[in-house]
Amino acid sequence: MAAIVSTVEVAGTPDEVFAYVVDPDRFPEWQAGVVDGQLEGETAEVGAKCTTTRRIGGRERTVVSELVRLDPPRAWGVRGTDGPIRAAVDVTVEPVPGRRACTVRIDVDFEGHGIGKVLVPLLVRPQSRREMRGNMARLKQRLDDAAGSASDDRDAAG
Repeated sequence: MAAIVSTVEVAGTPDEVFAYVVDPDRFPEWQAGVVDGQLEGETAEVGAKCTTTRRIGGRERTVVSELVRLDPPRAWGVRGTDGPIRAAVDVTVEPVPGRRACTVRIDVDFEGHGIGKVLVPLLVRPQSRREMRGNMARLKQRLDDAAGSASDDRDAAG
């Protein structure tokens, strides 16, 4: 099956948008079910491990992914390394010409191992598809609100 692709236009510069979208510490702010996210080490680099804890079916489950692509402020990608359901997530940030805005595209795909082979098509993909609509709406609201506050601060200072 093809990846689940979600796109949204948000306010902000590529640097601001990219920094927010790919920061695991910020995932709980805009991703449904995420209760914690962390990137190992001081700085992001290819090969770094990213841990994300999600509440699934009333239980918390922590998964580990490896950072496989890093091209700030444009592209970021992780691949799951453990468990029966392993996500592949690719984020692309593109500036909107002539505006202080960006298009964020998130591609999510899953690979099932063991029982995950059954769960991915029956439960995981449909749930992820539903969650991504809400995730992208929350992402837009967070970044648009932050850009509005920054704009208000600049206007007041000027």
